[in-house]
Amino acid sequence: MPRLLPLLFCCLLLSGTARAEATSPAPRAPTREELARYAWLSKDARIRSLEDSFPPPSGYTRVAVESGTFGAWLRGLPLRPEGTPVRDFQSGQVLAGDDPRLAAVAELEVGSANLQQCADSIIRLHAEWLWAQGQKERIAYRFTSGDLASWPRYAAGERAKISGSKVKWARTASADSSRASFRAYLDLVFTYAGTLSLQAEKKHPSREDVRPGDFFVLGGSPGHAVLVLDVAVNAEGQRVALLGQGFIPAQDFQVLSPAQDGPWFSLNGDEVATPFWKPFPWSALRRL
Repeated sequence: MPRLLPLLFCCLLLSGTARAEATSPAPRAPTREELARYAWLSKDARIRSLEDSFPPPSGYTRVAVESGTFGAWLRGLPLRPEGTPVRDFQSGQVLAGDDPRLAAVAELEVGSANLQQCADSIIRLHAEWLWAQGQKERIAYRFTSGDLASWPRYAAGERAKISGSKVKWARTASADSSRASFRAYLDLVFTYAGTLSLQAEKKHPSREDVRPGDFFVLGGSPGHAVLVLDVAVNAEGQRVALLGQGFIPAQDFQVLSPAQDGPWFSLNGDEVATPFWKPFPWSALRRL
């Protein structure tokens, strides 16, 4: 995963859509169901859900998602109170809470190392969804080398020995399937995966089939990736999306805003522009 500050910034005016009426749900304690669905949550957190915080623009309705899917899980993503700034892994402020490019900050710890960046944040959320669904055997992601790092293997005590581009696994630790071990596994993945490994994913959905849980990725050094958190459509078939990202240095996962008429981004052009990177072509769309 590249660790360099990006040089390219751009902003998008969301044209052709009416701005959704702003709502600011009061922060509240997580419900018992939310504590189960978002396993990192503290019962003392003060949150609001993504879906409650951002109604679609006038004339648009959210696309249907099946219960239990990654997209349905993302709609309930817990957010911190309105106006919360973005902080990095060292607790330094990266974006002010009123930055026009920022719509919200997720209630998701980032860890104490410079690891959970853009691609890593997508992997983190996907892995947490599988954990919550009781599908832990499916938690597996590829390093940039192409080698598969699976949670079941790690939980059984196997560890990766890495020499150059070669990866070998050997059982050198005791079996441990705890949450602490899971976070250590994720940090291992974050260290050796990145935009290039996500770009190599084989599922390339079409623009007509874009759904919550898909992501745009441009691999490189540096590269970038943004996650499609939600999608809404109007009667003419025009689509808009909520987009989120981690960034460099490792920092809070954030819901983005086009800065002018947000927080919904238009999906109707040949590219999708975001405030912190060059526009993503539709060929950059992927699905885990």
